[in-house]
Amino acid sequence: MPSRRSFLQAAALAPFLSFTRIESVVLKPPRLKPGDTVGLVCPAAPAYSRESVQITIESLQALGLKTKLSPHFYDRYGYLAGRDADRAADINAMFADTSVSMIMAMHGGWGCARLLPLLNYDLIRRNPKILIGYSDITALLLGINAKTGLITMHGPEGAATWNAYTVDWFKRVLMAGEAVTFRNPVKKEDTLSQTKDRVTTLKSGKARGRLIGGNLTVLSHLIGSSYLPDWTGKILFVEDVGEDVYRMDRMLTQLRLAGILDQIAGFVFGKCTKCEPGSGGYGSLTLEDVLIEQFGSLAVPAYAGAMIGHLADKFTVPVGVDAEIDADAGTIQLLESAVR
Repeated sequence: MPSRRSFLQAAALAPFLSFTRIESVVLKPPRLKPGDTVGLVCPAAPAYSRESVQITIESLQALGLKTKLSPHFYDRYGYLAGRDADRAADINAMFADTSVSMIMAMHGGWGCARLLPLLNYDLIRRNPKILIGYSDITALLLGINAKTGLITMHGPEGAATWNAYTVDWFKRVLMAGEAVTFRNPVKKEDTLSQTKDRVTTLKSGKARGRLIGGNLTVLSHLIGSSYLPDWTGKILFVEDVGEDVYRMDRMLTQLRLAGILDQIAGFVFGKCTKCEPGSGGYGSLTLEDVLIEQFGSLAVPAYAGAMIGHLADKFTVPVGVDAEIDADAGTIQLLESAVR
């Protein structure tokens, strides 16, 4: 039995503990402006193609931005872009560099989770700036948000397709600082009804909460660590690529068993690119079957099909911003700007 003294000590500490909770902190990075410098990093897989890097540089220059490569940008250690300590040092250095306004991953792969214990979170908190990427970069987006309260950006990487759709959302969120409403494109083409980029309502309704999410595989492998937020009242969004349906089912089941799906206020499934049933054919469960089964029984609004993931046309979704989802309309409305 706890003693009366321990209760009194806990009561005395409570105000300080609640004050220092990272979940209560929202740290917005400065918005991106023409002439600002983008720091390009490779925190996961190596930069195999110098031509791809040059295309990235030219694309950012077309947006009126300058670029700067991290010191270990072209390093390679097997399937990683150099040793863990060097890749982490590059991220720390970019946050410390006052000439850099945004840090952008060149691409994903694997390796970001290995860096989480090596990052200087006090340094990051003192020098808030935009960090953007998707896929494996999810580990950095979630870990840094959980440890510092910094709003991070699930959006295009350097090697992304810089088309009009992707650029428009990028500029509206990060440069104009709009509290946008993310809505899928409506294009019927030469058909009687829309066939592409449709949304599916899994559970009707609206919900509000902070947006938290990213790549499902990466997120699910962080469960049990200190690099995930308190899930209570959050809006969870996920995406993935090249996963068998049964693996998607397994990871969503893991979220359920960990109690995460019972804590969230709403759910958005983006795209799972190349996630067809495979050799099992349609005798297998489809991803649609799995999503309906997993989320149709939940008591929170949920929908699938948002432009989030490994695709050419993508949203720039802030991690840690208050938002409202409408599962019937298939929209995510930011309730505040993601930048200052």
